[in-house]
Amino acid sequence: MSFLRRRKGTDSSKSQNLRCNIVKEDEKNNLYESPRKESYNSKKWSCWDSCCWFIGFVCSVWWFLLLLYNTMPASIPQYVTEAIKGPLTDPPGVKLRKEGLTVNHPVVFVPGIVTGGLELWEGHQCAEGLFRKRLWGGSFGELYKRPLCWAQHMSLDNETGLDPPGIRVRPVSGLVAADYFAAGYFVWAVLIANLAQIGYEEKTMYMAAYDWRLSFQNTEVRDQTLSRIKSNIELMVATNGGKKVVVIPHSMGVLYFLHFMKWVEAPPPMGGGGGSEWCAKHIKAVMNIGGPFLGVPKSVSGLFSVEARDIAIARTFAPGFLDKDVFGLQTFQHLMRMTRTWDSTMSMIPKGGETIWGGLDWSPEGSSFNCGAKTLRNNSINNTDQIPNINLANMKNVNYGRIISFGKDVAEAHSSKIERVDLLDSMKADMLANLTNCDIWIEYHDIGDHRIKAVADYKVYTAGSILDLLHFVSPKLMARGGAHFSYGIADNLDDPKYQHYKYWSNPLETKLPDAPDMEIYSI
Repeated sequence: MSFLRRRKGTDSSKSQNLRCNIVKEDEKNNLYESPRKESYNSKKWSCWDSCCWFIGFVCSVWWFLLLLYNTMPASIPQYVTEAIKGPLTDPPGVKLRKEGLTVNHPVVFVPGIVTGGLELWEGHQCAEGLFRKRLWGGSFGELYKRPLCWAQHMSLDNETGLDPPGIRVRPVSGLVAADYFAAGYFVWAVLIANLAQIGYEEKTMYMAAYDWRLSFQNTEVRDQTLSRIKSNIELMVATNGGKKVVVIPHSMGVLYFLHFMKWVEAPPPMGGGGGSEWCAKHIKAVMNIGGPFLGVPKSVSGLFSVEARDIAIARTFAPGFLDKDVFGLQTFQHLMRMTRTWDSTMSMIPKGGETIWGGLDWSPEGSSFNCGAKTLRNNSINNTDQIPNINLANMKNVNYGRIISFGKDVAEAHSSKIERVDLLDSMKADMLANLTNCDIWIEYHDIGDHRIKAVADYKVYTAGSILDLLHFVSPKLMARGGAHFSYGIADNLDDPKYQHYKYWSNPLETKLPDAPDMEIYSI
């Protein structure tokens, strides 16, 4: 029994040792496996993985849509549109062709300010590789790649209003000069396409492209643009059976062509020497589109502070961005310095003074609604009984003669309640060095804070006093502009002084050409 007991004990001890060895072996295995398990368990889904998958998904969808777009038949978008909205109407050109209209008079397009393309012919080292590339119009790629270089090459000489040394930027020629301003932003393209539907082509259409930065007379001095327009119109009349041209100017191009019609009549060297009958012989009609004959108040704010519509829109997307120091580029200051070398902007300053635009307490528009009221769609405010929901108590006498007002209360107050300093006294004061970081960019860095304050303390500016204001903040621009443009009203158009080219773009100081059969339309 003792032997059996001993054998049993031995077996139990062996089994116990075996179990211990197994446990130790398991612990040993666990010792080696635990890092792998911990490493496996610690690998979780991270934000980086999510970003990578999201970017990959977007790229894949974009690639698929791009492939689908390029392989899709051109008729499918039209088919879908017609399925939703019904059959599409024919464009005007197709309608006219169905009515039997064909090519008759040659057509001349005269683009306005900023709508014509400009390309580089000579530049500084920073513009290497841009020969005959567009600096204005198209994609504006160089504006983003080389902003300071771009602004330098788009600026004119501040003394002469012509090319700076070592820089030549010239207008693009042909219909492509102003068919599209940028990708998807057409100017003349739709009109050209519709005229092509009835048979027009390049021999019967001509884009009178010019460098819209220059003063009108300087386009002839530098590029002989006015002479080229004259020669091309004569050629089109001669090669189209003697049929006169129809001219379609747009925006500032209206003023430019008004200048041209006086230039072509005037004797050389100031004019083109065509004689008083040139317009009657070569021009059938002039169809002005959006012509700023009497000027544009917006041009004043643009010259004063670059507060144009496009800048205002950009501010809504990125408030404060454009007036900050971004990567060392003071954007507003560079834009203002560049645009104040463009003499053409001076052609659109309001003309006629307070006689045309009104004074401190009156304007030709008379009474109108305040800013919070709905704008009447009817041309007459006397038909208010036909328009519902109009509160006549909201109507106030808004004096549009006040082109610039510093403060809403000042804009609505009577002139007798406005205290103003004398701006002319500040202009005569000695200039003090401006050692502060002022947000207002002026031509010189030596305008004092007291003079900047005087601009605001003058409170209200009319069409007469804005000229003093611009002389105050931009004397070089106004000195050049005064030599090329005039803003008054003629007392006697037979006065010989009105034969000077500075008066030719002002309809208040110049006569229309001697062409009784020439038709003029204004849209």
